[in-house]
Amino acid sequence: MKVKKILKTLVLLLVVFIAFLVIKTAIYPFGKLSNENQHASIVDFKPTDKAIRNFAGGIRIPTVSTQPYSETNFKPFDEFKSYLKKTYPMVYQTMETDSVNTYGLLFRWKGKDSSLKPILFLSHYDVVPVAGYDPTTEIATDTIFQPNDKPLPPISAYPDKWDYSPFSGAVVDGRIYGRGTLDMKVMLFSLMEGANNLIEEGFEPQRDIWFAFGHDEEVSGREGAVKIADYLKSKGLSFDAVYDEGGIIAAPGSALEAIKQPLALVGIGEKGFLTLELTVKGLGGHSSMPPAKSSLVYAAEIIDKLNTEQFPAEIISPIADFLTNIGGEMNFTSRMAIANQWLLKPVLLSFLEKAPASNALVRTTTAITMAKGSDAPNVLASEATVTVNFRILPGNTVAQVLEHVDKICKDYQVKTEIISQREPSGISPIQVRGYEIIGQTLSQIYPQAITTPYITIGGTDAYKYQIVSDNIYRLLPYELNLYEQRTIHNQNEYISIENFGRVEWYFKELMKTY
Repeated sequence: MKVKKILKTLVLLLVVFIAFLVIKTAIYPFGKLSNENQHASIVDFKPTDKAIRNFAGGIRIPTVSTQPYSETNFKPFDEFKSYLKKTYPMVYQTMETDSVNTYGLLFRWKGKDSSLKPILFLSHYDVVPVAGYDPTTEIATDTIFQPNDKPLPPISAYPDKWDYSPFSGAVVDGRIYGRGTLDMKVMLFSLMEGANNLIEEGFEPQRDIWFAFGHDEEVSGREGAVKIADYLKSKGLSFDAVYDEGGIIAAPGSALEAIKQPLALVGIGEKGFLTLELTVKGLGGHSSMPPAKSSLVYAAEIIDKLNTEQFPAEIISPIADFLTNIGGEMNFTSRMAIANQWLLKPVLLSFLEKAPASNALVRTTTAITMAKGSDAPNVLASEATVTVNFRILPGNTVAQVLEHVDKICKDYQVKTEIISQREPSGISPIQVRGYEIIGQTLSQIYPQAITTPYITIGGTDAYKYQIVSDNIYRLLPYELNLYEQRTIHNQNEYISIENFGRVEWYFKELMKTY
């Protein structure tokens, strides 16, 4: 009888415990789409043919930044500056303009109320190179634009995986092709088009609106954004909000397979990075008399340890908000894990670790990118090198990563050299106007999207502007599927005309209503 009573008690406790988990899941404040957000877009965001031509013309100028900086061909950058001035004369006549370090571009649109803190919009007009492509073989400008979706014959003078030439600005089948269409001349031209249209409408901003366009973001931003931010700081400026790239509207299923709604990913912080070159010492000599372990074998052991002994996964505050916002669209098991992290956090983290995209949001990641032994097949190198790149989660530091690597390498002869480093950014607040207006504006063009904070995995120019604002938000509001996301810095980069129109309307609306 006592055993039966104990079993009944245990079963009752188990039922109560499960009921507790279920009730806590049911009442958890997951984000929900409001009913008024379920209708179709309520605005006309189709760009004009003139806006498309202006944008395509900017794509045709091959502003490729290179490392080292001194080897950059600046002739296209001069051409681009002239092109902007010629294309948007009203912007240049209305705004105060300046240049920093020759190619960093600054615009100030003076507001009516000097007591209000200004806002700042960023962009960059440099692009990454296209392997094996010579821009001097470009086709003639007049043959590019196809407003009626007439087919444009493919061109032979570019890599096979481009449908149209990388610097053609070809407009075909509802798309604009070329390097920089997504990353990120689209933001620059959207800002210029939006400002130009507002000026034509007679609009005057209440507060100052600033544009800052860098020219070397793809190779660190040290000569562009860093110097511009320092210049603004020297003027005593502090901004109510700063807007840059870094997040997107992820098409349904492209961020997390379980989410069937578009996700508006607003970066309120970004990861830091540390790139190390590890030189591992060992016995060299002829391959006919190999030692038990050569330098390359030692290097392989270190690689295995670096790859296996990862930083622990954790859920930092922006990702906790992210999970709360999207959790309502997930299955019950996932919702239960999110709602009951006091018990089920290990299960939740295990789920997030399975996919590379979500794994990158919950830990400092380790990527072995390069390894080298000897230069000959029959030679044992006395030294082998390994290059490893860490993307550092806010809350971790460069010093912690270095300590982690030293611990892994303690039993080997290793020289560690820092190739590049940057601490993670700060985290911007979400209970402020600068963040709240993002969701309000997006709801008009993406009524079914879930707007949520998250951490930007890659680096942006926004990081450099922390010295002039605590409120920095990273979002380019174009909706990209997985294929389109992979064209950034890759072959066949393009943007749909619909996406260009959305980005242009969004930034115009932010300037108008902030």
